[in-house]
Formats: sequence, C-alpha cells, structure tokens
Amino acid sequence: MLTPIWPKTARRNANDVLEIGGVDVKRLAAENGTPLFVIDLEHLDNVIEDFVDATRDLDVKVYYASKAFSQSTVLQKMVDSGFGVDVASEGELRLALLSGVPGEEIILHGNNKSVTELELALSNNVNRIVIDSFDEIEKLTLMCGRENTHADVLLRLTLGIEAHTHEYIATSHEDQKFGLSVFSGAAEEAVRKILENEFLTLRGFHYHIGSQIFEPKGFDEAALRALEFMKLLHSKYGFITEELDIGGGFGIAYITTDDPLDIRVMVSALVEKIRKETTNRGMPMPRIAIEPGRALIGGSTVTLYEVGVVKPIEVDGGMSRLYVSVDGGMSDNIRTALYNAEYSAMIGSREALGNSVVSRVVGKHCESGDIVINDAILPSDIAPGDLLVVPATGAYHYSMASNYNLVTKPAVVGVQNGEVQVLIRRQTLEELFDLDPNLGR
Repeated sequence: MLTPIWPKTARRNANDVLEIGGVDVKRLAAENGTPLFVIDLEHLDNVIEDFVDATRDLDVKVYYASKAFSQSTVLQKMVDSGFGVDVASEGELRLALLSGVPGEEIILHGNNKSVTELELALSNNVNRIVIDSFDEIEKLTLMCGRENTHADVLLRLTLGIEAHTHEYIATSHEDQKFGLSVFSGAAEEAVRKILENEFLTLRGFHYHIGSQIFEPKGFDEAALRALEFMKLLHSKYGFITEELDIGGGFGIAYITTDDPLDIRVMVSALVEKIRKETTNRGMPMPRIAIEPGRALIGGSTVTLYEVGVVKPIEVDGGMSRLYVSVDGGMSDNIRTALYNAEYSAMIGSREALGNSVVSRVVGKHCESGDIVINDAILPSDIAPGDLLVVPATGAYHYSMASNYNLVTKPAVVGVQNGEVQVLIRRQTLEELFDLDPNLGR
C-alpha cells in the first residue's frame, strides 16, 4: 500500500508497475485507453463500511451526494449499505430511480428546481424535497393542489458560516444563491408559510456550510445556530423539528499534507453536541442526516494519463520548470482551474530513475489555464509514452467533465481482485457529432 492519498489496494508489482485492485495500469491503459478513471472497488467498499460503522449506533441517516459521481453500480452500493441518495437535477433523479433507488430513499435539492423535476419527485414519492425559496413554496403548493397530493419538505437555511474552503464551494455564508437566511427573517417567514400550507409538511431543516473542510469548528458553529433557530420556532409556533440535515463537506486527502477529519470521531462528537444542546434548550433530539459525496467516492479513484510532450521551460531567476503534457486536462479535471486544487502524481508504468524536479502537469487543450497540477515533483526522466497516475479523482471529476475542444469523455472502470468492470464506457466522436442535426451525415 502507498501513502493514504492512494487507494488502499494500490501497490507496485515485481516489475515496478503500479497495480490497483490487482490490475496493473499498463493493462488498464491498453484495454481501455487514456485518459481513464479507475475506481478501486475494495477501497470504496471499505469507506462505505467506515460510514456505516460511524453512524450505526447514532441514528444518523446517510445520503450519498450523487453530484460527486453518479453511476448505477455506485448508487446500488450506497443503497445496499442502507444509505439514501441526494440528487439535484432531473438527470440525477432519473438515474437514481433507474438504478433501483426507491423514491423513499431520495432527497431532492436545487435552488431552481424545474416543474419537471418537482413532478418527477412527487410521482415517485421522493422522501424529502428541500425548499430553497418562496417561489418554490408557491410552485410546489400549486402542483400538490392540482394533483391532490402533499410533499414532505425540509427548508434550506443559510447560517452565516464561512467555512475554511474556497469561495466557490462555501455555501452557507449570506451572499450566495442557496437557502433562506435565519438572520434576515426570511427563513422564519418561510416556516410560517409552510406551516399554514395544507399541501406541505415541514419535517425539519437542511444546511450545508461548504466542501473540502478539515476543521470541525464550522460544523459545530453551524449546528449551534441551527439549534437557536429551532428553539425560536419551538417557543413561537410550537414547531418540533423532526430532522436536521447538516449536509456534507467532509474533506479528503489530495496531497500528503492534507489532514482530513476522522469521520467516526467527527460524526460522534457532533451528534453528541447536538444532543446536549437540544437538551439544554428543552427540545427533543431531531434525527440527524449527513450528505457525504467526496468523502465516500473521492479517494477511491485515480486518473491514468499518457504523457505526450515533455518540455523544460525557463522561468524567473534562471530557474526552469518541466512542463509535462498529458492526453487529458481541464476536460476531465476542471478543479485546478476552478479552485486552484492541489494534486499529486507518479509514473505508474515503470520505475522512475531520474532526480526529482519541479514540474507542471498540463493538458492538451487550447487554454493556458489547462493545468492538472500546478506544482508537481516528478522524476527528470519522465518521457512521452509514460503513464502518469493522479490519485483522489473520484469526486467532481467525471461529473464535471466537458467536451472542450470536442474531446470525448473518458471511460470509468472498476477494479477488484484482478477483474476489470466497465462502469461508464468511453464517449465517441460519433456520439458528439450526432447531436448536430445539420451535419447531413
């Protein structure tokens, strides 16, 4: 086993070729092409079991945040483990249903849900719809009245917490698109409207303070602010909160210096804190839900690239940097461009013999910001044809992949015990061209 940023079955074989799930990367590349996402299914099973163990005795419901990576085998694993699934679009909802996820195990999010999404949720008895605006209250009320049905809902709160994460993935401070503020009075007004509504049943609240968080302080402070709001509603309206969904955001290790929270310790401590604080406020303990995505799938996966061009470039002060161009880039990993995300990499197809040099891994796209790793330490003998392997690419990589420069999306395979399973096949150019009805082919 390599360092913790690598999947649990990752190791070098006798020929010094990287193996994952008992399959070496040279075979994976030869059979499936590159770029290629490779999921260590044993690693994924182990992480799922960690969450089962962490929540089993705490009455905590786990919903897998499928936006991290949506695929039928992965969704089935989650449901088989007793988890629900969190969706945020028609596509994610339909895929979950097609994958055998019962509607009763699905929670629907979104700040601008379409009529089609809400109709689909209602017709499939989706467990919870998370209300995000006053417009949505009106829209859902009209739909339920028309169909003579009702919906169990949560209300999304903004709590003024600025988690220690990138601005674009911090989602609970005031100046952003999600939820209704507990401080402005908007959240209380929404509660009043829902409580007076014959078609909507308010079960509780949802919040999400951000993503890739390593510090427990933000989670603790958010819970305290939510509990104060719940106390206000209890005393003012007699409303008892049945459920409190605290979202996800639990970070994972992308580089060796990352120090993620231990999920068992974090969940146990947070639930105990909520239990204590509800007792102190004279309120019953709500059922807690969490929505991990990255924390479940992120560390299970690596990306294989083939090196195409290696080019030393002189930079400031007479220094040089080795630019290593691979056959993917921002089309399969946009996180570096979006968030300045950090990654590690290694040559997977052979033993590295050269000295370590400062490098930058870049993609093949017509864009100067097409960077996979800004600052990588790679061997000086890296050469065209080598397979470069980047770990911790299971979350928000395939799901945010694009067809920039009309490249096709990579395949995704699962590996376990020497076997390879194609989970998502490689997209073809013909499929892309078929979207254009004017080609006359």
